[in-house]
Amino acid sequence: MPLVDPHWAPKAPLQRLRLDWLVAAEVELAVLRLDLIDPLISGNKWFKLAPYLQVACTAGAEGLISLGGAHSNHLHALAAAGKRFDFATVGLLRGTPQDTPTVRDLQRFGMQLHWLGYGGYRARHQPGFWAPWRERYCNLHPVPEGGGGLPGAMGCSVLVSQVQEQLSVLGWPDYHGWWLAAGTGTTLAGLVLGEAGAHPVYGAVAVPDDHGVAQNVRAILDEAQAADCAYQLLDASRGGFAKVDAALLEFLLASEAASGLALEPLYTAKALMALRQRVEAGYFERGTRLVFVHTGGLQGRAAALRQHAAEHQ
Repeated sequence: MPLVDPHWAPKAPLQRLRLDWLVAAEVELAVLRLDLIDPLISGNKWFKLAPYLQVACTAGAEGLISLGGAHSNHLHALAAAGKRFDFATVGLLRGTPQDTPTVRDLQRFGMQLHWLGYGGYRARHQPGFWAPWRERYCNLHPVPEGGGGLPGAMGCSVLVSQVQEQLSVLGWPDYHGWWLAAGTGTTLAGLVLGEAGAHPVYGAVAVPDDHGVAQNVRAILDEAQAADCAYQLLDASRGGFAKVDAALLEFLLASEAASGLALEPLYTAKALMALRQRVEAGYFERGTRLVFVHTGGLQGRAAALRQHAAEHQ
């Protein structure tokens, strides 16, 4: 039976964040709490998924098929959405079978899993990759890794209006830019498209260069024929992906204790730490008002911290 678009349009609250290093620099920061929109379909993931779901509905598909790793926030949100809204989901996973909290959730939500190995997963960008999966799951609509691409970016562009509608709550007449973690660059590209040059978007790239964030952003903006592209990418990877070093962990725990804002170490903590470095270096003028996007991912927080603890026993 073809799936039905749930037309779910979550709203994220905008909340002021006060930390000592922001106060000292007289920089104001508000957090767009995408982590609060839903306990399972959390963060920026639904905004990237929604356009693909709409296309799948129009095409008469019965569900969605996508890719990710054993800790994938994207697959977690997709599987949870399938369970919530009663449509089929299939996940193509990197590597060999693993038992992680995320994988257990995927199975509990009813997602059909296929482990591709590492070589098989690297082939996902090859022209013929999708052919056998389309044949096997002819009634499912494919979604790029992480919900990437122009449709996913357009789904994130609505975040601009969500912030602008809430500025009066903060007493802000305007803001001077966005700050967020970048893993594929899709959400960042969506904000750039939504802003159309009105405000700059700063992307703290939380993954190594070989993940191709810069190329992904450029490809999305070129496809959208975006003329005014006010954005910057800066390295916040701290030398690798899914690595939690002592300084990052200390920053995460101290920030949580001071603010009550839960963070995860792979994206949001890296991005906020990179912002502190820029603020303390005097990159932003006093009186600057920035919007920090909390992109969610808290479902993987405990596993990442446990892995760090195990590696440093």
